Amino acid sequence: MQENKKKPLLGMTLDGLRSVVSDLGLKTFAAGQIASWLYQKRVTDIESMTDLSKSARAALAAAYCVGREAPKAEMRSADGTAKYLFEGAGGRDVEAVCIPDRDRVTICVSSQAGCRMNCSFCMTGRQGFHGNLTAAAIINQILSVPESADLTNIVFMGMGEPTDNLGAVLDAIDILTAPWGLAWSPKRITVSSIGKFKELKTILDRTKVHIAISVHSPISEQRESLMPVERAYPVREVFSLLRGYDFAHQRRLSVEYIMWRGVNDSMRHADMLARLIKGTSARVNLIRFHAIPGSDLQPCSSKVMEAFRDRLNDLGVTATIRASRGEDIMAACGMLAGKKQNDTNNTTAI
Repeated sequence: MQENKKKPLLGMTLDGLRSVVSDLGLKTFAAGQIASWLYQKRVTDIESMTDLSKSARAALAAAYCVGREAPKAEMRSADGTAKYLFEGAGGRDVEAVCIPDRDRVTICVSSQAGCRMNCSFCMTGRQGFHGNLTAAAIINQILSVPESADLTNIVFMGMGEPTDNLGAVLDAIDILTAPWGLAWSPKRITVSSIGKFKELKTILDRTKVHIAISVHSPISEQRESLMPVERAYPVREVFSLLRGYDFAHQRRLSVEYIMWRGVNDSMRHADMLARLIKGTSARVNLIRFHAIPGSDLQPCSSKVMEAFRDRLNDLGVTATIRASRGEDIMAACGMLAGKKQNDTNNTTAI
């Protein structure tokens, strides 16, 4: 379709929109008008941008489209969690998950189709890497879910490694937080990372968003077996970098720690984790593992997780057990996308 061949305006920063209006010979202030229509009024077509002249709208529509796309599929959990499937990159779809929790509605967005990090426990990594999402595709997840108007928090914890798609993620954060964009406080946004040094430092220097680091083991050799990126980005060096930033006031630092039975759930692991993050104000989120096909890793019992949490608390570390959500709708990142791809392949084969 012709509309799909046009470049989307969605995902453009104010500077990008200024380049568009300059190229089209429109007045500079039209960039701000377009931004308002895209991100504040949230229109889905250029014709609705009624404070632009008819000729300006025609010139804009000749080469551009808004770029909003509805989810391709959805699944809803008994606990209210909703998972949505969106057009991704390289022929692979991506997921966004909306999680209601009392007066909060958090959306977990994807930044890549697949992932290069190859973590052994991750369904997304098992699908391989198919491409980076554009800023348009990232922002579309936020604006096009049915819960969009009620969202209170955004976490970059979906499919992909955000720091591996730095440019698009930074543009998305700019759009989310700028006064010409959605004007959100950066305290409503969290970026999760395995800890690519240079890219993580750029996010720390250029934004005020919260940071979550995927640790999963404080023992370097074991973490490397679970997360091959440990070779290139040792977690101890990641925390050396993080100690140079203030997380006590405007932003928060957290540790993501999935727990597996008999793997990383001992009191020794708890003691070493406390030493690893010493000197930071990091909080530890202990995460229940959702079993995935083809993996021998098994979730811990609640009793073991509670003992691990209590040990960290006794050592002066704030640790909580994250509530398990959406397990009945294939909660692990990438499972819906993987299932949809398999269904498509099976249909094609028939």
